Amino acid sequence: MKKRLISDKMLFNIIGYSIITIIAIVCILPFIIVISGSITSETYIINHGYSFVPKEISFYAYKLILKSPESILNAYGVTILVTVIGTSVGLFLCSMAAYALQRKDFEWRNAFSYFIYFTTLFSGGLVPWYILMIRIGMKNNILGLIIPHLFGVFYILIIRNFMRGIPEAITESAKIDGANDFAIFIKLIIPLSKAALATIGLFMALSMWNEWYNAMLFISKQKLYPLQYYLYNMLNSAEAIRSLTSQIGNVSDTVLPSESTKLAMTVIATGPIILLYPFVQRYFVKGITIGSVKG
Repeated sequence: MKKRLISDKMLFNIIGYSIITIIAIVCILPFIIVISGSITSETYIINHGYSFVPKEISFYAYKLILKSPESILNAYGVTILVTVIGTSVGLFLCSMAAYALQRKDFEWRNAFSYFIYFTTLFSGGLVPWYILMIRIGMKNNILGLIIPHLFGVFYILIIRNFMRGIPEAITESAKIDGANDFAIFIKLIIPLSKAALATIGLFMALSMWNEWYNAMLFISKQKLYPLQYYLYNMLNSAEAIRSLTSQIGNVSDTVLPSESTKLAMTVIATGPIILLYPFVQRYFVKGITIGSVKG
């Protein structure tokens, strides 16, 4: 019987790891194609399409993008600043709102929850929102890239539901010891909510890292361009020049690569945020009150 249990366990592990390995390979393949295509010559991509292994290696797309390294570094700096500040402040504000809305002694928690949820159903529209942002000084202001992302109703509701699972005995014991609400929130609730905060933080960071729409609306100074908007303008400029030169017929298509440039931009834009994931992955599987309450 014991041998059969061992063999069943081994069979389960083999099947499970095999399925996970297949899924991992399927997820990795698009990244391999992107990296391979970014260092493949434009002529080969046009004639033969994409491949997992680059046949005609060419770094011309990266040379074109990095032709002005100061601008790229500046765009990286703006994006990193927006992502770090926006994610940190946004997590803090959303978690405070979630903590208040999940407290049973807060009489108006249902009314405020409904008011917050109501904003997801209707909006004032783009024009009134744009006028409001301009009136409060968000034109060519880096805060215009941060403030719109600080509050997310979806994030608040997820964190609130997560905090509801924290045992009330923890907060009650802290109150008996003389801790106030803010001290309880900072020293107990936030540490116990790391799993939820790490997940929501990653979503926030992705949203702010990929920011380009608000930059298009409010930013006209190139020194304030975030990375995605800078690459977006560069790609549009390259496409315009490519279209113009193809009509004139004086410049060949290989001089201004299009497909390889898009893939190179993808590598440049997504590389850093992919490297961030391993640092928050461990919180996804961490228990909510590990070590906080011992039976």
